[in-house]
Amino acid sequence: MSEDQRPRLRDLFRPRPVSTERTVSTEADEAVPLPLRITAGYAWRLLLIAAAIGVFIWLVMLLKLLVIPLMVGILITALLWPAFSWMLRRGLPRWLAIAISLIGTAAIVTGLMWLVVWQVRAQLPDVQQRSTEAFDQFQVWLHEGPLSLSDTQIANYLQQGLDFLNEQAQVLWTGALAIGTTVGHVATGAVLSLFILICLLADGAGIWRWTLRIFPRKAQPAVDGAARNGWTTIVNYARTQLFVATIDAIGIGLGAFLLQVPLALPVAVLVFLGSFIPIVGAVVTGAVAVFLALVYNGPWIALWMLLVVLAVQQIEGHILQPIMMGSAVKVHPLAVVLVVAGGAMIAGIPGALFAVPLAAFINVAAVTISSGSWRTGVGPSGDLIWSTVPRERRRRNR
Repeated sequence: MSEDQRPRLRDLFRPRPVSTERTVSTEADEAVPLPLRITAGYAWRLLLIAAAIGVFIWLVMLLKLLVIPLMVGILITALLWPAFSWMLRRGLPRWLAIAISLIGTAAIVTGLMWLVVWQVRAQLPDVQQRSTEAFDQFQVWLHEGPLSLSDTQIANYLQQGLDFLNEQAQVLWTGALAIGTTVGHVATGAVLSLFILICLLADGAGIWRWTLRIFPRKAQPAVDGAARNGWTTIVNYARTQLFVATIDAIGIGLGAFLLQVPLALPVAVLVFLGSFIPIVGAVVTGAVAVFLALVYNGPWIALWMLLVVLAVQQIEGHILQPIMMGSAVKVHPLAVVLVVAGGAMIAGIPGALFAVPLAAFINVAAVTISSGSWRTGVGPSGDLIWSTVPRERRRRNR
């Protein structure tokens, strides 16, 4: 055998095209129409993907006591990251920047809680008096309203409610024990979130470099570029939601104060916290303010409170936010509501809180990899679920 006819060693490892002549087919396979075979091929692949996603969600729910503190730590890190990185660029030592970030955050949270407790204690007698008056008015409505209930009927309904509570005493006691366990879990999760936050601020880059080694060497550049773009999106998301929450809390809290709705400061703090859940949180917390105005101030003040809530949300969404953030590419509100609702169905309040940033991260990472933008370092240019990068408006042809 000549030298040219001998097979080379490297040729043995080269991929060769698969021959279709070796494909085993039967008469039954040939009888199945080609569109049905293609549909079946898509179907079992989609079922396999759905099973993988289901197993992942099951693992997350199984390890929720670890996953939730991790997500809380990451989200708080994203909230603190702009100020923290600004201090590092100004030459402050990392340990000092971490200390200032943690102490400043703790001071803000403590101040807000102190204001809430102070106003609750100051307005508690007035709230109790108004509650009594509202209950008396409700009784009058039961007597003279469309129901026309007598004192005997009202007493019977109250007795039935008390009997029901007595029958469910064991359930209530079990629930109280569960609440105690939940409080313990919350305290443990808070300590764990604080530890994760300190670790991410102190050595987030080192943690990410170690995590990157888990992936194959050839995939590491793409994974690194996708994760960095996703992290930028999470930071922009947190900054945007912090701005939105602040505007909503100030506007609605000030409106409640001017309309003399009780507990205006607690309402403002509740609106601030609820606004971190996009769209849904602002609607729910605004409804709480309207409900308080209806119970304690009457329907006309409740109507004005509703107008204040709608006006604040419209001004924040269509005037202030575009001025501060530029022309942002955002997902349709319907998609946000569906994502939040899906997260709440899967994991309750934590799922609603983390649904949008998680979906935004996955979307940006997928677009970065699919578009190949990780090779150039330029941000992804595909359809994004969340982005705060200004874009130029298209000129309309006149």
